[in-house]
Amino acid sequence: MIQNDRTPDGNAQDTQDTQDTQAAMPAENESQELPRHEARARALEMLYEREIKNISCHELLGSLVVPADSFVLTLVEGVCSNVVSIDAMLDGASAGWPVDRMPVVDRLILRMAVYELMALVDIPLAVVLDEAVELANEYSTEDSGRFINGVLSNIALVMR
Repeated sequence: MIQNDRTPDGNAQDTQDTQDTQAAMPAENESQELPRHEARARALEMLYEREIKNISCHELLGSLVVPADSFVLTLVEGVCSNVVSIDAMLDGASAGWPVDRMPVVDRLILRMAVYELMALVDIPLAVVLDEAVELANEYSTEDSGRFINGVLSNIALVMR
């Protein structure tokens, strides 16, 4: 409800009722759900930070000032919890490129996409592949999109 209040100098000022204002704004500690592409990019940034700082997922998530949205958490926690099996799949699907020799960003994008293929079966295969290639084109080298598409295509043949 809009009310017409007077400021100390006598001028009119429109203000909203406190209840309307509080209902319109999320609580300070609530996170906004990001669009899926942005959530994937945020998860990639967090996994990159974890890799560079050589810290655990628990340490990474515990250091967040603003809570991450649920899809970001799902990806980060899923990759961390399944990294051994994900890396085994990547080693088998990336002819001549062991996981430890892959560029860090490519490796992290692949891990996220493989986790999505493994655990988030409600997300269509084409979406997982497209998002991974798009992240590679945004954050990695010119050739990374093709490399990631090839590796994920090999894995998708087995998984879905």
